[in-house]
Amino acid sequence: MTVSPPRLPCVTMDFVDSGLYRGITDYAHDTPAWVRLTAEIGTEAGLLVFVALFVAGWWRARHSGTRTFAIAVLAPLATAVAYVCSEVLKSWVTEERPCRAVTGAAPPLVECPPHGDWSFPSNHATIAGASALALVLVRRALVLLTAPLALLMAFSRVFVGVHYPHDVAAGLLLGAVVALAVVRLGTRPAIRLAEAVRASSAPAARWLTGPGPRPAAPAVPPYAVHRHR
Repeated sequence: MTVSPPRLPCVTMDFVDSGLYRGITDYAHDTPAWVRLTAEIGTEAGLLVFVALFVAGWWRARHSGTRTFAIAVLAPLATAVAYVCSEVLKSWVTEERPCRAVTGAAPPLVECPPHGDWSFPSNHATIAGASALALVLVRRALVLLTAPLALLMAFSRVFVGVHYPHDVAAGLLLGAVVALAVVRLGTRPAIRLAEAVRASSAPAARWLTGPGPRPAAPAVPPYAVHRHR
């Protein structure tokens, strides 16, 4: 006797901002060819940029305090958790892709995903939102880079015609909320783990976590300065 695994109930979305979607995709086809090509490439290349920022953040954090290093390690993990949450939500909210559902719309600039690859929320936007916020938690100054990159990456998914505007808006919000929760909940355990690894004598462990911040130079007493004069 076989028992089939339980299946999540599905909710089909019936509110769509198809008018705004048509306007954006019509505008996309009126842009120069280089703009369309940049959008086609950028919609995927943005993921690689965030990966590079994660690596750079980890490398820089090797010479920072344990808390900063812990958050830098948690940043990609938080993004992965946000992606999983997006996939689970997609399987529950079965919204068809606009490139297939919206009649009279301009054809997408990229291949329309197959039926069953649902539209809400946007995985790309979720990853962008999570990555942007997680990196800002590592270093606040990165907001000047990650926030515009996340917005452009999310908009590009509508521009190329594979998502509704509300798909990417929900994805950005979902990614940011999940990343914030994961980092807040995981910081203390990650700090304890990082401290333990930094205390290890194994060369690989020390290289992975880095030496931490350089010790401050001892203060020179004022009388020592006068003595050398």
